[in-house]
Amino acid sequence: MSRTFSVILSSQPGGGYFVECPTLPGCYSQGETETEALANIREAIELALEDMAETGETVPDLPPPTIAEVRVSA
Repeated sequence: MSRTFSVILSSQPGGGYFVECPTLPGCYSQGETETEALANIREAIELALEDMAETGETVPDLPPPTIAEVRVSA
């Protein structure tokens, strides 16, 4: 069974990327490049799904996250 998960990829000030999967809380990874970060989060998602299957948890059926900008005066 194939399933698509939304991920949020953020560049880091010191270089590299942080990536998280909002559907699976605590599922995150990183990489030096976007490609590496996405490969790493794919592996993290697969491991999280395996763990959830072993414990009988169900994967939440959530809509994709909404990305918005908020302006503040600083």
